[in-house]
Amino acid sequence: MIILDTALRRREAQGRPIRVGMIGAGFMGRGLANQIVNSVPGMVLVAIANRTLAHGERAYTDAGVAPVRVENATQLDAAIAEGTPAVLEDAFELLKAVHLDCIVDVTGAVEFGARVTVAAIERALPVVTMNAELDGTVGPLLAHRAREAGVVLTGADGDQPGVQANLLRFVRGLGVTPLVAGNVKGLQDEYRTPTTQKAFAQRWGQDPYMVTSFADGTKVSFEQAIVANAFGLTVPERGLYGWDHAGHVDELTERYDLDELRALGGIVDYVVGAKPGPGIYVLGTHDDPKQRHYLELYKLGKGPLYSFYTPYHLCHFEVPNSVVRAVDFADAALTPPAGPRVDVVATAKQDLKAGHPVDGLGGYDTYGVCESSPVTRAEGLLPMGVAEGCVLVRDGVKDAVLTYADVTLPPGRLVDQLREEQDKLFPA
Repeated sequence: MIILDTALRRREAQGRPIRVGMIGAGFMGRGLANQIVNSVPGMVLVAIANRTLAHGERAYTDAGVAPVRVENATQLDAAIAEGTPAVLEDAFELLKAVHLDCIVDVTGAVEFGARVTVAAIERALPVVTMNAELDGTVGPLLAHRAREAGVVLTGADGDQPGVQANLLRFVRGLGVTPLVAGNVKGLQDEYRTPTTQKAFAQRWGQDPYMVTSFADGTKVSFEQAIVANAFGLTVPERGLYGWDHAGHVDELTERYDLDELRALGGIVDYVVGAKPGPGIYVLGTHDDPKQRHYLELYKLGKGPLYSFYTPYHLCHFEVPNSVVRAVDFADAALTPPAGPRVDVVATAKQDLKAGHPVDGLGGYDTYGVCESSPVTRAEGLLPMGVAEGCVLVRDGVKDAVLTYADVTLPPGRLVDQLREEQDKLFPA
């Protein structure tokens, strides 16, 4: 952070701010727009693309800025050159703009996010994605394409996966071997629906389907999958342990089996109700007895597992850090360096009948759980990120994981092509 704010101050003094385009203008997008406009000198939100223009305009006006409407990249470049923020419907026209340094995807939509990300990589634009659903489905392939193009594709600081990534790097820098990367949840109920979450969503101005994906465990599964893929971790079992734990995360050093963690090479997990929440934790070990002596002196206990944690995650407040890291330092906050280690697979939330089209993330039909990629491949399990719109060819049983054999895929989707390409690029 010290390096990043220095870089931003330098850019502000030189009059060359980082020019950011944002795709999506929902709850998180509005927060990010306000943050960049009012709290990040050295960075400018030059444009927002959203299929409903009024939502893009609201993101700006809530931040105290009056945008103009544009229809194409030529008009957008003219507005940027004049220093006028702009909104437009077509994200792909935004990507054609010349006066653009980075884009941020805050859509959470898998198919659309895939098309946007592929186009941005082809345009050689750095991409900061808050789209864990896309990342957990075809992130390893997209990261490979980005590396081949010499461009940064990264998850975002601030959200729990990014906070875990920063802490994992910190812990590794101490010489500690991370064996658990964990997420602290306040609620876990696989059978929540947009109906049960409607009041909460209305209170906070959020989308009930997105809120449901948090409540039913789909979101935390995607979050932990992308951490696993970025750091070479795996799962202890399908769905993770996901223990209820009312105490402090420091107490978890006594709950995990060290031999199991070592044998697996490190895992991702989550706990429900732990303190401090809603933060994250990393548990690790140190092989040097001299350093273990110092760690005890510094109040981290006797080991063999040591607890490190961050007591909060601040989502959109920290996303500008990811932009600076990507643009000025070519550093990804979170990105998979190789093939997938963990997938999120679609599990029936209720009994489903043949002929039924599966609804979307955070809906009434399915919830996502983590599974190791080798098992996903061997059993032909259906990734959660491709489940939406699939039509069942046979009945699905509540709490059973769906397979490719259970469904027909919608025709012509890019995400299915990318998934197939990813499987070929990274053999099981």
